[in-house]
Formats: sequence, structure tokens, C-alpha cells
Amino acid sequence: MDHVISGVAKFQRDVYPEKKETFKKLASGQSPEVLFITCADSRIDPNLVTQTDPGELFICRNAGNIVPPHSNQTGGMTASIEFAVAALGVSHIVVCGHTDCGAMKGALDPSKLDSLPHVKEWLGHCRCATEVVKEKEGALGVEQLGEVTKENVLQQLQHLRTHPAVAAKLATNSIQLHAWVYDIETGLIHVYDNDAEGFIEMEQAYAERKLAANA
Repeated sequence: MDHVISGVAKFQRDVYPEKKETFKKLASGQSPEVLFITCADSRIDPNLVTQTDPGELFICRNAGNIVPPHSNQTGGMTASIEFAVAALGVSHIVVCGHTDCGAMKGALDPSKLDSLPHVKEWLGHCRCATEVVKEKEGALGVEQLGEVTKENVLQQLQHLRTHPAVAAKLATNSIQLHAWVYDIETGLIHVYDNDAEGFIEMEQAYAERKLAANA
């Protein structure tokens, strides 16, 4: 804990003065462009990975980067999504999974989560992903961790589409959804590409989109 406390002191002493004007503007409001939904895993730092400053990302984190389907039961994720989309007016939503995800390991074998009943119930939102992978590959084990991680991100986008605020913006093409998977070891991000019908490296994906837009 000491290094965390000393980090705050360093922020106040060295970092804050350099960004004083930015924080002054942020003190009276925010207008992020992106809702960034990712895992609570301590190895993920959205601002570091995307090289963004405070105020640019509206970040929601939980075990497994899960978006529960919309229902009449209010939860933290549902309220946060509604606020980001309907009140803040974000124009992009990213769901970002990652390699070596403990939540996805749990989703692969829920029987090992009996001592963590709330985690087990929460990961029920990943069941569609595991069933899809099982149907495609005929097996479901640790060897399928990467595929389950990718499929889970896609299924959470499906869940996002059930949220009224998101559905309304999609109907007017005023919001875009993005599926990402971050590789902790290499630093690479793979994104889902509709044309490729799979995940490809981000640099390649967005280069191709720019070429298509300029064609």
C-alpha cells in the first residue's frame, strides 16, 4: 500500500501541475467519446493501452467484461450504460476482453466456482459464449480459452443491443460497437472484422477500413 500512497504524492507533485488546465476543464463536466467496457483484471489499464487522458474514456469494469442483457432489474452496468449513451452521448462502445482471463476460465468450468456463488452466478452471462464454442469445436476445455474469450466479447455486444438507449442510437447510426481482445504479453489488440468474419490485428483492421472509406 505504501507505493500507492507515494504514487498519489507523486501525482500531486509532478503530474497534476503539468495537466492543471485539463483538470480545471474536467472539474465542471465531462464529454467522453467512448464507453470502454473491460475486465476488472489488475493487468488491464485502459488509459495506458489506449494512451488516452482523463475525460476521454467512460470506463466500466467487471469480472469478464460482461454486459447483462437489459431487463427490468436495475444493476450497476445497466445504469452506467444508460448514462453513458443517453446522458453523455458517447458515439462508440468498446467491449475489450483479454488473454489469460480468470473469468473465462471460470466460465469454462463453473463447477470450480461453488465457493464463489456470486461469481458463478455472474458468469452465467457468459454461457452463450461457451455453448457457441462447444458447438463449433466439439469440446470445451482450457484449450478453448482463447476462443471463449473472443466469443464472449461478441456475445456481450449482442447483450448491448438489447439496451434501449443503445438500440435507439444504433437505429440512427449514431453509435458504433467495437469488439476487442487485448493480449497482455505482446501488447497487441485484435478487433473483430465483419469482412474477415473474425478477429484480426487492430492495425490491419483499421488500415483496411480507411482504404475502403477512401475508395
